[in-house]
Amino acid sequence: MSPELLDSVLIRTDIPDLKLKASGKVRDVYEVDETQLLFVASDRISAFDYVLATGIPHKGRVLNQISLFWFDFLADVVPNHLITADVDKYPASVRKYADQLRGRSMLVRRAEIFPVECIARGYISGSGWKEYKASGTISGIALPPGLKESAALPEPIFTPSTKATSGHDENISFDQMCQIVGVETASHLRDLTLRVYKKAAAYARQRGIIIADTKFEFGRTAHGITLADEVLTPDSSRFWPADKYAPGRAQDSYDKQYVRDYLEQIHWNKQPPAPALPPEVARRTSEKYLEAYTQLTGRKLDV
Repeated sequence: MSPELLDSVLIRTDIPDLKLKASGKVRDVYEVDETQLLFVASDRISAFDYVLATGIPHKGRVLNQISLFWFDFLADVVPNHLITADVDKYPASVRKYADQLRGRSMLVRRAEIFPVECIARGYISGSGWKEYKASGTISGIALPPGLKESAALPEPIFTPSTKATSGHDENISFDQMCQIVGVETASHLRDLTLRVYKKAAAYARQRGIIIADTKFEFGRTAHGITLADEVLTPDSSRFWPADKYAPGRAQDSYDKQYVRDYLEQIHWNKQPPAPALPPEVARRTSEKYLEAYTQLTGRKLDV
């Protein structure tokens, strides 16, 4: 990887004029005022619940701009929290950091986020596949016998989970979700999740991408229930190349496959400190994220 490419990687944001509200595995969230937040997507990458020492060039821009694409595409289905992603329209206190923010940030409305992850599954994979093998169910939903790994489900299903502050989220039943947010809200979020997933999955399939599953965050704003955070990115979804899809095995993907494969190859014990990645692994992973963006949108990334 060239020095210029390494120099383009943003691991930590530095915006001292704003209060850092939260710093996640990828995003840093800053308080702008009582009604607005600044979301910044870094180039950090996590695997097995740990942030690695090496960033992935352009990853934050890919995640940010895929979310912007979907916010626009889904605007007729559900409101979202986006105000603007045009740095030149940010408040003066923020614009001075344009070099850090351009292409990888968005100004959003504050939302009261529901304490559940809203997950839609159209295919059987990951933790859902493990549960199905053990019990024939996913999140307590009985499925037909004899399904293969990565098989399409008869209909997409809604499988909520808790929002863990560390470690893995835990799958919960719909009844458990009702106890957390109430029956009416849970029903609305379930129906909205499936509507959004079906529309997005149908579009992506036309672009040669299978969205096997995805998770959403919703919150309340003055506009009502609102779609928030990142949306239908390779980090929050399983994106599979449709031309390589074959049920009965794990699938190729547009996300962290090279990273996970490398970490398994070196027999990392999945305990801190997380290792650095060789330049070749970082480069190939970057290429996968960029490929996902171009395949999905038909555009080259604005970097």
